[in-house]
Amino acid sequence: MGQSPSTAVPLPELVPRKYSDSNRFSNLFDDPNEHFDFDFSDDSTENRDFMADLPDDCLARIFNCLSSGDRKRCSLVCRRWHRVDGQTRHRLSLNAKSGLLDFVPFLFNRFDSVTKLALRCDRKSTSINDDALILISLRCKNLTRLKLRGCREITETGVAGIGDNCKVLKKLSFSSCMFGAKGINAVIHRFRVLEELSVKRLRGAHDSAEFVDFSGAGTSSLKSITLKELVNGQSFAPLVIGSKKLRTLKVISCLGDWDETLKAIGCSNNGLVEIHLEKIQVSDVGLGGVSNCLGLETLHIVKTAECSNYGICGVAERCKLLRKIHIDGWRTNRIGDDGLISIAKHCLNLQELVLIGIYPTYLSLAAIASNCKSLERLALCGIVTVGDAEIECIAAKCGALRKLCIKGCPISNAGIGALASGCPNLVKIKIKKCKNITGKGVEWLREKRASLMFSYDDSEVEALDGSGSEGVGAVQDNAIADLPALEQVNMIDVASSSINHRLTMFRTRIGFVAGFRRWANSG
Repeated sequence: MGQSPSTAVPLPELVPRKYSDSNRFSNLFDDPNEHFDFDFSDDSTENRDFMADLPDDCLARIFNCLSSGDRKRCSLVCRRWHRVDGQTRHRLSLNAKSGLLDFVPFLFNRFDSVTKLALRCDRKSTSINDDALILISLRCKNLTRLKLRGCREITETGVAGIGDNCKVLKKLSFSSCMFGAKGINAVIHRFRVLEELSVKRLRGAHDSAEFVDFSGAGTSSLKSITLKELVNGQSFAPLVIGSKKLRTLKVISCLGDWDETLKAIGCSNNGLVEIHLEKIQVSDVGLGGVSNCLGLETLHIVKTAECSNYGICGVAERCKLLRKIHIDGWRTNRIGDDGLISIAKHCLNLQELVLIGIYPTYLSLAAIASNCKSLERLALCGIVTVGDAEIECIAAKCGALRKLCIKGCPISNAGIGALASGCPNLVKIKIKKCKNITGKGVEWLREKRASLMFSYDDSEVEALDGSGSEGVGAVQDNAIADLPALEQVNMIDVASSSINHRLTMFRTRIGFVAGFRRWANSG
């Protein structure tokens, strides 16, 4: 393909030569000073560009395997590579400063096949406005994914322009923008095939009188909604409830009482398979609504002070298909053995379990190890009640375990020594901030199981930081598919028991006051 036909060259006649026994090797020693100069160069290929014979589609496949920086450098090699890169680039990320407007025609004449576009602007700069966004939407009518971050000059008009021009958009993300519920309504009424909507730090969603309309065409196709750090998060409740095909819901650091919303979701939508609730006001009443989602497979309960064993038991008893559970009890001591034993009894398909800041004992961990035969990933972080006996139980009974993370737990060399013969399928283990484990114990385990990927850090335990969702929340978002991500979890120093006690009592009082207020209001 693309090569000139080769010309057949007649082969010389092959005549066998006869050698006698006496002179068979004599020609090798005829002249020791003789030099043999072989020239294998072909004048016809000396200056030939072999890459010119490579079809454009093959060159594009090679470009797709390169990193962003390497691809940019390759596009500058020659005009052909520059053209192929522009015509086959489907993903583009641009600095969305106001000056971008002048370059939109040139950029999208070159990159005319973009389907995934990210527009980001930093805090100190002026972002693009509605005119630039509408012009981009006219040039990129085949967009399937759009992300806007820090574009503070864009209003409902620009968002509506996207909806009018990009009819096949499936994934839409807004972060740190200034429009409010009206902008989201413009999305819902125009995007008929929208499947994923992510709204984070929407600065204009402060007016409690504005609500997102759930009667738009977009609600019929929405499968995933993420709400994060919204002052008036409750304005999105009608949208969440009205999305009948919703399968994934993530609500993180949004103000307002979410119990009634979760109850309504449980009554109207049984198709949810993934729910993340992090640092929001939700109690066992809301978990009761979650328990109506019988097909639920993934549940994250992170730093929700009013959730207790009662709510966890209700979810475990009804949502028997749960495969991934993350619980961060925030050291309020409201979730413990009772909830975990219920999980062990009813969630037999459990594959991933992350426990942070709660107080389980040998009783509940043994039940999970015995009943959850498919458990492959386990993380125990900042749990002062987990010692050598619990780790030995896990090593003896968790035969399917592949990844184990232990952080800030009072285990010793004897505990990790049990892993030398237990957990036959274990491929990765991470031990961090466990001060009773020494380097000798770690080296001994490495010698016994040389194939095991081992990460060990004996630094002191950090203080618990509950200020934002970038700590444990980041771990929850990344899940435990890659256990080293759990380095982001901040744990309290198990040695400072007095500080731990005061912190626990303080959070317990907060939970009690919140519960009393809710009881008084209901009365």
